[in-house]
Parts: sequence; structure tokens; C-alpha cells
Amino acid sequence: MLQALVVLFILILLIAVWLYRNKPVPSPSNPGLLHVKSNAGEDAKKVILIVIDSLMAEAIDKGMAQKELPTLQYLIGHGQYYKEMVSSFPTMSVTIDSSLLTGTYPDGHHVPGLTWYSLQDKKLINYGTGPAEVIDLGVNSVMAEALIHLNGRHLNPELPTIYEDLARIGKKTGSINGLIYRGPVEHTLSLPAWMHGPTPLPKSVSVQGPDYLALGSLADPLKGLVEHPDGVTQRLGINNDFSLSTASYLIKENKLPDFLLVYLPDLDPQLHKHGPPDLKGVKETDRHLQALLESFGSFEEALQQAKFVIVGDNGMSEVLPAGENPVIELSSLLKAYNVYRKGDAVTEDTEIVLAVNDAMAYVYSLQSHKLEDIAAELRADSRIDLICWREGEWIRAQGADSKEVRYKANGDLQDAYGQNWTVEQEPSVLDLMIDPDERRIQYGRYPDAMRRLHGALHSHAGEYLVVIAKPGYELSDKNSPSHKGGGSHGSLVHADSLVPLIISGTDERPEHLRIVDLKAFLLKLVAGK
Repeated sequence: MLQALVVLFILILLIAVWLYRNKPVPSPSNPGLLHVKSNAGEDAKKVILIVIDSLMAEAIDKGMAQKELPTLQYLIGHGQYYKEMVSSFPTMSVTIDSSLLTGTYPDGHHVPGLTWYSLQDKKLINYGTGPAEVIDLGVNSVMAEALIHLNGRHLNPELPTIYEDLARIGKKTGSINGLIYRGPVEHTLSLPAWMHGPTPLPKSVSVQGPDYLALGSLADPLKGLVEHPDGVTQRLGINNDFSLSTASYLIKENKLPDFLLVYLPDLDPQLHKHGPPDLKGVKETDRHLQALLESFGSFEEALQQAKFVIVGDNGMSEVLPAGENPVIELSSLLKAYNVYRKGDAVTEDTEIVLAVNDAMAYVYSLQSHKLEDIAAELRADSRIDLICWREGEWIRAQGADSKEVRYKANGDLQDAYGQNWTVEQEPSVLDLMIDPDERRIQYGRYPDAMRRLHGALHSHAGEYLVVIAKPGYELSDKNSPSHKGGGSHGSLVHADSLVPLIISGTDERPEHLRIVDLKAFLLKLVAGK
């Protein structure tokens, strides 16, 4: 399915790294700009949620200690700062953002990862993981999944997003470069004219979104009003500058909705390339935030007019350099089976399908092979941290030393989030600390491990394992992207799972410090209750 056109190759690169964040987009004539402004009155504070891809507390602390992050320093000094907000799992943006905007884990919202296998469609779903994989699967297929199906039918249609919930109480909402955006208002996504030749996808697609929907040059209601960096070399506007110039216009023109999500994606690729210690991207992000706050006139005026919630979506772990063998080739470990090759058809002879999400993977058994037997093959590699699967109402999790813990929902053990469990065998596999007298569970290196694994293992139909690499390593299938010597995420460990939360302009805070609890908190902030 290789295309010779240079422009299509550029499109492939866009999809590979950023199109998984792409969603349907409003057309330049989008009437939402006329109706987006809040009708709550001039004195009502707006709520602005700023999602910064791969923002980590360690980088914030280091930057502030060096006095190089004045905007974040101001917001933290005039608000609340939490360093251990628990992300969703797998720690991939498409799944995390679905959890943030629906208030559920993947067993509720049904978006299992950046890539996963659909038993119903008998195909590997991929929203854009890497250039080579996009080529293997076909550009048209990946574009259709990312632009049409993700918000259209993959995200659980029975589960309301924050945009749909706020519309029911008469609140106006907006999304700028957000990955998940389904809402009650009809919009039109329009592919740029230069894409019309390379792809047979329709030139425009009708989608549902919030009152205001902007997604780079794919959906730009301000076209002709604001000059945006939205060319091919700027990832079609899926960048910080586009997000902030759009938000700044709404602020300066007094057109802010009651709730606005602003997505800042630029930090993530820098950390993938250079690793988590790199501060360059965090400093740039701080300057972008400064420009946003100054759109109100001053920092002080910004906090008078709006409530700000700033959150990272996932953390990141350092990946060992190439010389230290950091990439785990799953297909090599499963060479005894007929493993699906990307781009081929899934047939009756296909035994295993791999869906790799950086440091995490779904391993599907399409035949009658026992998951336990497949797990035994994978356990031979000491670089694998955990292998988990469903067995009836139980979840089994095995560590590298072959020890195993079994657990299920409900029981007389309760964790810090009020969730009850029954746990058997070796709790140390998931680093669970159980107080037998108080019947309490504390989590160690895997935050909210049992609920997050439960969410992934009940997120979609099929018989499959969840496989997680140890820190420093990544999983791979043929042509999966790797980040040797850089940074990666996807796993269950602290480094990937804990993100910062900054709240300014209000004294309210979430009930629990988890991404999955942010929706209820944001609804309360917007409603003013």
C-alpha cells in the first residue's frame, strides 16, 4: 500500500506521530463561533482545562528550582499543586483522554489503547502509532479510524462525555486540538484540498462535538480571522501555537464558553526523543502558558476571570540506549504460533494478534490456545514485568519470577479509593500492601493497579493478555516505533502513571487524585455548585 507521492509520505508522518490526536473538525464556516460564548454573565468565572501531553511533576520541580518556569510558579503559588494524579491505563493519550472526558476507565468508555484488535471487525485498529505501521496497515485505514470511528463509534455511545453533560444544563463548551471531543453539536470535518487526491476518504465528514470545535487546519473556525501555524511542517496545526492562538482569540474577543479544553501536544515528542530529564519542552510550555494568561490582560486578571485546571496526561520512563537491548520483540518470543503480520488479512489460521502500545501490549489468542500457555512463552524474557489476563470473574497477574496474584472485584479488602477487592496468593506481584487488621490495601509501584488492570482487561471483546515491559524497555512488533535512549510510556509503573495537577482560581479539589475523577470535579466547577 505504499504511495509514491511525497505529500502522502508527509501525511503518513503526521498520522504516525500526531494523527492519533486528530479528530473530526469544524469547517471554516462553523457557526459555533457565533454561539459559543457563555451566557452565564460577565461575572461568572469560566473553566479552562489545559491538558499538557507528558507533563511531569519532576520536570516542574526542577524547572522551578532553577527559576525557569515563572508561569507555572505563579499558578502554583496562587493555587493548588498535586504531584501524584493517577492516570488511566494503558498510559496512552487516546485512552487517557477518553477517561478524562467520560469519567470512566476503558471498561466504560471502550477505547482500549492507541492500537487494539476488534473481534467484531476482525481487524487491528490503529489510530496512528508510527510511520512504518501506518504504511503496513494502510493510510486510508488509519485515517478512517482516527478521523471517523474513534469519536463516532469506538467511544462508547451510551456514555456521555463532559460536553454532552454540560449541554444538558445549558452550559457552553469548547475543545481546541482535543483528542476526544464528542458532544451534542453537529460540525463538519474537512480534509485539506491537498489530501483529496492521496486518499479516497470523503472530503468532509459530519461529526458531533462541543459548541466550539477546533482541530488544526482540519477544523479552524477562525480561518481568515487569525493567522495560525497550521502547515504541513507544523503538523497541520496540531501544535501548541495553534492551540494558544485560538484560545487567546476567544479570550480577547470575550467569547469564552463556560468550559474550554485546550490541548498542548508539543512536549510529548520532545521527551520521546530526548528522554524525561530534558527541560527544553517544559520551558517552552511555560512561555506558552504565559502568553495565554496575558491574553486576559495580566496574570491577576486571568485568575479573576477563570478557573484554571492544568494536568498532564501521562508520565514517561527513560528507555535504555540501543546498546543495552531495550526492545522486546514479541513476535520472536511467540515464534511457535502463527502471528498476524500487519497489512495481511486475519484468516482462520491466524493464532496470535499483537497490539503494541509502547511499554504495554495486548496479545490476542484467536484460537483455543490457553492464555496461560502463551504467558509461559513470554515469561521466558526477563525484561517483561507483568503478564495479566481474565479468567472468569478473576484477574490473574504474573511477575517475572513466575509468582502470581489473583483478585476480583468486591470483597472485604478496601483501597484508598473506596473500591473493594478479594485478593489471593501473592499480593507482592502487584506491590500490594495489605493490612489484615484494618482490611485495607495500599498501592506501591503500580498506582490503582487493580482497578486500572480491570479496566483494560474488560475494555473490549476477546481473549487476550496484557503484557507490560519493565522500566527501561519497550515492547515491539514488526515496525512498531521505538525510542531507544529516549522516553516511553504505556505501562503501569509510577513514572508512566503519575502526573501533576495544578488548580488555580478556586479552592475546590477532586474527591480523588485520579484522571478518572476529574470529570465530576470539572462538572462541579462549571456548574458552580
